[in-house]
Amino acid sequence: MRGVLAISCGLAALSMSACADTTESQVAFAPDYQGVQTRLLEGDLVSFFVQMEGARGTEDVADYAECAAAQYTLIRGYGFARHVRTNVDNMGSQWRADAVYTISPALPRGTRTIDAEVTVQHCVENGIPTV
Repeated sequence: MRGVLAISCGLAALSMSACADTTESQVAFAPDYQGVQTRLLEGDLVSFFVQMEGARGTEDVADYAECAAAQYTLIRGYGFARHVRTNVDNMGSQWRADAVYTISPALPRGTRTIDAEVTVQHCVENGIPTV
């Protein structure tokens, strides 16, 4: 049945809703990363404010903040970070996140930890800018 739908969508001018499952995956992800503001809160606690357009949802904005946190961690000479919280706001096409991480030279306790080097490499591979 899926093949019939794909052929029908290709041959006839059907409504977008009838072909949603074939066109949705073809829409290109074209984010516009608009910058990072970093603020040292206290000791090893750091806040990251990121802004972007073209996010597919909250995960894209949170990933951008995580990439900023990972690079900042390396810049400060540390190897690990632990996610504390991320608040995401969306107004139209504009997405913002306010994320807080702790940074440390050793793997911190907790389940939401990141290895900064591995995370930065992942960000580079996925075209997500860092600090």
